[in-house]
Amino acid sequence: MPPLPGLRPTPDRVRETLFNWLGQWLDGLSCLDLFAGSGALGFEAASRGAARVVMVEQARAAFAVLENQKKLLGAPQVELVFDDALAYLKRAARKFDLVFLDPPFGQNALPAVFQRLPRVLASDARVYIEAPVALEPEAAWSELRRARAGQVHYQLFQWRGDDQGGIPGNV
Repeated sequence: MPPLPGLRPTPDRVRETLFNWLGQWLDGLSCLDLFAGSGALGFEAASRGAARVVMVEQARAAFAVLENQKKLLGAPQVELVFDDALAYLKRAARKFDLVFLDPPFGQNALPAVFQRLPRVLASDARVYIEAPVALEPEAAWSELRRARAGQVHYQLFQWRGDDQGGIPGNV
């Protein structure tokens, strides 16, 4: 991918660690790459068997590169969405099993994303985050893994917000 201003692709070493955490295959999962950027995480998920990968990007230059990559790779399970991440979360109608969050560090977008994210999460969904500082999960989240590479903290969380202590249905 050609260098684009403000784009910080996930380093290969970090990506390898993430997919070791997730398991090598993502067969049948529905994934959301909310700040797609280079598309490295979303395309990797597609190559590992994800049934559906939605990649959201608002920078025109990055989006054009994503379109070319999708065409080049022949990835029909990848849906590209040219939109703002928060706007997408507000109107998204489907649930996701796995979400990748790697927003531009200067935006401080994660607090607003975390407020809107639960409505698009499937039960026990996992959420991967890259941030300049480690996040401390709230009660509805369980931290599964945490690591650091240089200035990047990366974590894997599991959504527990709809957990009713093993009781099925609404109580």
